[in-house]
Amino acid sequence: MGGVVIEVQELIELAKIAREKAYVPYSKFKVGAALLSASGTVYLGCNIENAAYSPTNCAERTAIFKAVSEGERAFKALAVVADSEQIITPCGVCRQVLAEFIDDDTMIYLANMQGDMCQVTISELLPKAFRGEDYGL
Repeated sequence: MGGVVIEVQELIELAKIAREKAYVPYSKFKVGAALLSASGTVYLGCNIENAAYSPTNCAERTAIFKAVSEGERAFKALAVVADSEQIITPCGVCRQVLAEFIDDDTMIYLANMQGDMCQVTISELLPKAFRGEDYGL
């Protein structure tokens, strides 16, 4: 376990900072994510909307794609924050992407701006996920 030690609350605060960079002219619903890699680097992501909507990218995928594009392949934790009364969970597409890149026991911290938080794993969010080994990789 190398790299910088990041506390859960610090990771959530970084996700809040990432949330402020969201591009959401249509929904006005900002989401931020902070992904802690095994090397100790934190990758921030926000949701980025598009008028055609299907090209919209969620905060979780933005963070994952930034990390993977920089060569990261091992992750320790993910925090996702939105300004909602209820704690939101990643969408189905994000769950599939997370299942591709994070281990079953990697903690995912879901929080809102009011300070409510829960922790889950990708196995809880997407049981029996489709993975590369399912088609022989």
